Amino acid sequence: MLLKAPAEPIPIQEISIHHRNIKLFIKREDLIHPQISGNKYWKLFYNINNYLDENPENPYLITFGGAFSNHIAAVSAAGNLSGIPTLGMIRGEELENKWRDNPTLLFAKRNGMNLKFVTREEYRHKEKLTEFLQNGFPEALIIPEGGTNEEAVEGIKMMLNDQTKDFDYLCTAVGTGGTVAGIAKFCEDNQKVIGFKVVDDASLENKILELTSGRNFNLIDSYFGGYGKIKDENIRFINDFKVKYGIPLEPVYTGKMMQKVFELIDEDYFPENSRILCFHTGGLQGIEGANLLLEKQNRNLII
Repeated sequence: MLLKAPAEPIPIQEISIHHRNIKLFIKREDLIHPQISGNKYWKLFYNINNYLDENPENPYLITFGGAFSNHIAAVSAAGNLSGIPTLGMIRGEELENKWRDNPTLLFAKRNGMNLKFVTREEYRHKEKLTEFLQNGFPEALIIPEGGTNEEAVEGIKMMLNDQTKDFDYLCTAVGTGGTVAGIAKFCEDNQKVIGFKVVDDASLENKILELTSGRNFNLIDSYFGGYGKIKDENIRFINDFKVKYGIPLEPVYTGKMMQKVFELIDEDYFPENSRILCFHTGGLQGIEGANLLLEKQNRNLII
């Protein structure tokens, strides 16, 4: 089964605020597919479809990720739906005997993904690891961590359409940079793109510029203490947001982005009468794993 564009447009919901006549909206890419969520669907769209068009005799998908990776979950689901075997190279050899207690890895396993656990040192040298894997599996499609490559950037174009053209600002969370690169590359000339960094990576801007010639984007820090770190203020914001607007957010990407967007609005970062569109990039599967960690710490849970 090839990945297909949805028959109906992805809904855009208005977030009611009352500040300087600013209009805030969120595009619900999290609704695109129950298992392949948000921007991950579009990052995989051309990667998998183009690969299958080449008709490899023994198709195989290989990729990389951490213990709670949305990308690992998405690739495992895409492989299952497409009938392609998958292999996940997982950071952290200590997880080898604990994966059953991890909701993301258990989900991947149930989708038929083989899991190979490697040390953090091995994982840091992914170029060498990729070369080794390509030699061992010459017909395999090896997708980088987070799914970011040129095909992924092309897929992100599908997140933009006639509905998104009338906004002044386009906002997305940034991990590996593929999504913000695609939005910046294919948006309208008059639109400003803001990427909300969830990881402290000084090289991120250069990585994005390798994927898009446009310099119409700005990166803003929104990691709130570090990648994957969840503060009590993040939990409060996410829970309040769901109660008020009926929209679930996860704590690593979209939750932190939306919290920072609200802070910027309060600080008058956006001019009066601005129309802002935020992309919900999915990843809601990560809430279960986050709550397991929060429960162990006797902290409030994400609803």
